[in-house]
Amino acid sequence: MQKHELYMNRCLQLARLGAGRVAPNPMVGSVLVYEDRIIGEGYHQEYGKAHAEVNCVNSVGYEDKALIEKSVIYVSLEPCAHFGKTPPCANLIIKHKIKTVVVGCRDPFKQVDGKGIERLENAGITVIKGVLENDCQNLNRRFFTFHTKKRPYIIIKWAQSKNHKIANADFSRVLISNAYSNRLVHKWRSEEAGIMVGTNTALQDDPALNTRNWTRPNPIRLVVDMNVRLPSTLQVFDGNQKTIIFNGIKNEELQNVTYYKIEKEPSFVQALLKACYKLNIQSVLIEGGSRLAESFINENAWDEARVIENTQLIIHNGLPAPLLSNHQLISSEAISTDVISYYKNLNNKL
Repeated sequence: MQKHELYMNRCLQLARLGAGRVAPNPMVGSVLVYEDRIIGEGYHQEYGKAHAEVNCVNSVGYEDKALIEKSVIYVSLEPCAHFGKTPPCANLIIKHKIKTVVVGCRDPFKQVDGKGIERLENAGITVIKGVLENDCQNLNRRFFTFHTKKRPYIIIKWAQSKNHKIANADFSRVLISNAYSNRLVHKWRSEEAGIMVGTNTALQDDPALNTRNWTRPNPIRLVVDMNVRLPSTLQVFDGNQKTIIFNGIKNEELQNVTYYKIEKEPSFVQALLKACYKLNIQSVLIEGGSRLAESFINENAWDEARVIENTQLIIHNGLPAPLLSNHQLISSEAISTDVISYYKNLNNKL
């Protein structure tokens, strides 16, 4: 089992390289091992392109091609069994006559969900399941949450002063986090499908909500404007990236901007979650002010929180930061004058 865990860890290392490029597909890594020697490895690099198993098999050198059918293939997520944008990976494994497959965790997507494992076993292949299962599920916690809970994975982020204020009371501009933390935030943005702000944040801060300080793709901008009162001069309407305006009035398609009327639900937050699910938005980074963040906190509709605290800044007469509940501190790190704390919601587990 230790040997299996060693190679599954390598699968996870590879899978992480696809962060920000493969959604709404999961991140997956694969390793092909012959007598304790890795002869091939690969990962899912980009949505719509070859899966991890394909890249793994294709990476095998000419001199090792004959060893493929004598090897063990490791994959962090159950091989797919359906035709999507690419052929089934289970078929690929069967075609190459690989006799043993080690799987990290089962795929919750309804078109897979055990069917890949079943197809392999029906072909006489030995399938070893559940190696580093929790780690494999955690890597794709956005994907798992979306398919098992029918809602996006929610990450709440804010920056606060040493005395826990997020802005001046008069909404005048104040820079809280430093340049290094800001760059990290842009990396976070690139890793999520959407980034959400409320009406007041869009109006007062006029944010671009892009990844200009990072090299990965921009998220979809999600702006809550129930009464459709935001002016078109704001940066969120610049057409440079896909933008959805959640509102209570109309549905309308403009150039790279969609007005989406949310349905009536028991709560405003549930309506937003349902809309995101219908739009196939698997994860959302909430960067709005206290009101939007607290709406999700109060309904227990969040999974992670990331709080950046400037340990030197005091804001007098400022707006108070949100307060988390049912949370646990996972880790923290110092970046110059900032301390970043990472929390998880104890009530929302996979």
